[in-house]
Amino acid sequence: MNQQVAISGLGGQGVLFITRLLAEAAMAMGQDILSSETHGMAMRGGAVISHLKVGNYISPLIRSGAANVAVYLAEENLDVHPQLIGPNTSVLINSAKPGKYLGLDASGLAEKELGSRRAANLVLLGYGLGKGLFFADVDSVFRTLPTLSRADKVLSANEKALNAGLARSAD
Repeated sequence: MNQQVAISGLGGQGVLFITRLLAEAAMAMGQDILSSETHGMAMRGGAVISHLKVGNYISPLIRSGAANVAVYLAEENLDVHPQLIGPNTSVLINSAKPGKYLGLDASGLAEKELGSRRAANLVLLGYGLGKGLFFADVDSVFRTLPTLSRADKVLSANEKALNAGLARSAD
């Protein structure tokens, strides 16, 4: 399966973590991957974007309007990276008021149910997995999670965050 996934957020929101999680899941599934990220202002809370291509591609960057899935961990990044969205792009956004896109208040849910807004990235990823937006299935991502969540406490928190998003995907 070929899929182009763009993930946009602000520094500190876990853009690179969920990109790596999806990339590792793809490799475990025997898929070819290419990825690239731009994160120069990440340390100052600036815009971060990653490109992940799964399948038979020769360049890691996603052309304008060619993303199959665009994930926005910050609502304001819609204005920063609108070129990702094309007529066939599934758009997933962390927003209390998603409007015309598929959205979830992942930050609010993470804070309310998990006690930390830092888990919003995995809540939103779990939601998108539950909606069937990604090349990987839920089990593949959960099998990959321990390789990136080394401490048991961290792994448990990450699993809870993914499960919180999955639970909302049935709504």
